[in-house]
Amino acid sequence: MVRSTVSLSWKFNRELILLFILIAFPYEHSAAGQLPGDDSSLTIQKIKAVASMVIKSSTFEFVDDSTGKKYGSTSDAPDIARIRPESPYNDWRYWNGVLNIAMINLGKVMNDPSCVTFSEKSISFDFDNYGYFRDRYVNQDKWSYPFGQKIVIEVLDDYGAMGASLIEVYEQDRQKRYREYIDQAIDFLETKQDRLAYGTLVRPLPRKWTLWADDLYMSVSFLSRMGELTHDDRYLDDAANQVINFHKCLFDSLTGLNYHCWFSDSMKNGVACWGRANGWIMLGQIDLLDRLPANYSKRDTLLSIFREEIAGIARYQSDNGLWHQLLDKPDSYLETSCSAMFTYVIARGVRKGYLERQYESVARRGWNGVMSRIRPDGEIEGVCEGTGVGDDLAFYYARPTPLNDPHGIGPVLLAGAEILRLAK
Repeated sequence: MVRSTVSLSWKFNRELILLFILIAFPYEHSAAGQLPGDDSSLTIQKIKAVASMVIKSSTFEFVDDSTGKKYGSTSDAPDIARIRPESPYNDWRYWNGVLNIAMINLGKVMNDPSCVTFSEKSISFDFDNYGYFRDRYVNQDKWSYPFGQKIVIEVLDDYGAMGASLIEVYEQDRQKRYREYIDQAIDFLETKQDRLAYGTLVRPLPRKWTLWADDLYMSVSFLSRMGELTHDDRYLDDAANQVINFHKCLFDSLTGLNYHCWFSDSMKNGVACWGRANGWIMLGQIDLLDRLPANYSKRDTLLSIFREEIAGIARYQSDNGLWHQLLDKPDSYLETSCSAMFTYVIARGVRKGYLERQYESVARRGWNGVMSRIRPDGEIEGVCEGTGVGDDLAFYYARPTPLNDPHGIGPVLLAGAEILRLAK
């Protein structure tokens, strides 16, 4: 079932790749200690525009789709109203979890309390109002129903990223109701979530059982923070095993990339090395590395996997700094969310010492590419919309990129904040 880890030939090729990166993108410093083209003022301008767009768009109100009337609270709405959160940034979706984490992180970097307050207010808004929708939920499509993923917990998308962001808010605001949800969600992950015999997390769709690359982030972001919150290593152990098992199932030593999925019925991978799937994997890994004790038994193994996968990703960066929707298919479009994810992870990896210093140029070029996708009003271009597992490459080639798709906002803010940290 499991593809073996890196062959000696791939390790040799990886060294050649790193040498090529150093030659093609020389690491040079100015007298000020910055890479050529490093402009922190432009970075600040761009990420402030994105954060301001999010805050201004977050009305924390509900709108009735049939009448257009707005309500400040569900308690103000009549029973016949068909309401939903007016702003997508105030719902309970996995991308909201990433956004909440990114805004808290940005607030700390920029010393801007409004960003942290946004995340705290978003969580409170969700808890204050979701009962209205829970009480009226009768077999609706939870993916389009307001707070549907909080009401019906089935897969990691429903609670993983939001649970991770809730832990960060709970650390600052220890409300009993927050801890009750955290405990409910971690119990579901440990005792009810679908797993293979050796513990790897899977989904029942599109085939039973399918391992999705996305789920490495959805699980590890939550598990690693749970380990940090409780000081219980069993959560870190579960997270570490997920990283190791996902790598065995998804990583292709020939390309240096991860496939989007692995089917347990056929014991084969899917067709695509999708950009954001690889981004989710890297986000999950660095979340775990950041929270591991220095003497953790599997730390060296996890660092080796992380470095191996980053070496593969770096090979496919385009000349403008962005990465493609299908990483190994240069005729696929350049995609913003995965580019932001890689930029963030590589920049953070360099700053934290997980990666060699020469990767800094990869991160900076990545950020320059991402900034080119941020409009003056803070809206973001070129983000692939939500994507399931496709059976053919045409599915991935044709995925739309609606303006300001929410999948890209959190990653862009994470990347910009980390580039600022790197400059310091």
